[in-house]
Amino acid sequence: MEYSKEFKAALSAFSSIEKDRLIFRLLKKDKLLSKKLYFELIDPETTDDKRNAMEEHVAERVLLASKYIGNSKYFLSVIRKISAEITEHVKITTDKFGDVSLNLLLINTILEYNGDLGRQRFDHVYKLYLYIINKVFKALILAKKLDEDYWLEIDESLRKTLSGIEENHYLLKLCINNGLDLKWIRSCDSIPENIEQTMKEIKSQGFLK
Repeated sequence: MEYSKEFKAALSAFSSIEKDRLIFRLLKKDKLLSKKLYFELIDPETTDDKRNAMEEHVAERVLLASKYIGNSKYFLSVIRKISAEITEHVKITTDKFGDVSLNLLLINTILEYNGDLGRQRFDHVYKLYLYIINKVFKALILAKKLDEDYWLEIDESLRKTLSGIEENHYLLKLCINNGLDLKWIRSCDSIPENIEQTMKEIKSQGFLK
């Protein structure tokens, strides 16, 4: 929504007390904005601090959820909630590196339980695997946009992702069937420049859904 000069002028004309009341009223309705402003204005923790805390949180949450891998719907619902928490962290801190590293951590932590996943019926884990593949695609897209100074750290996570996929026969086949070339996961240098457009084209053909 674009605001006219007249509207901006009217807001500027508010007294300090009126502005304060308006701000607090808006913040009560928008918790994410409230957290973002708190972080930017007075939070003693840095982006790195919050990312480190999120890394521990992701590992702990997946560990707890791993007990319910046999209940595929519940397990995936927990994974989606963890993903939403990562998204919130990124929106609050504008942590572009964390957007890639934390999502790859989530994927890699799930794949640490390949042994348990491999004992499930394929139709029970199909949606989870498809979710992982979409996550990998999005991580590759975001990684390619990062400053190259971050690539070395991301490469280490990508190697773990590739190893985890290769150890999971059905996930590996599903990656191939959905157009995810494993060569792209070797390193950030291996990610095609047009990876975002490639994903769009694959989706337009009915895959990744």
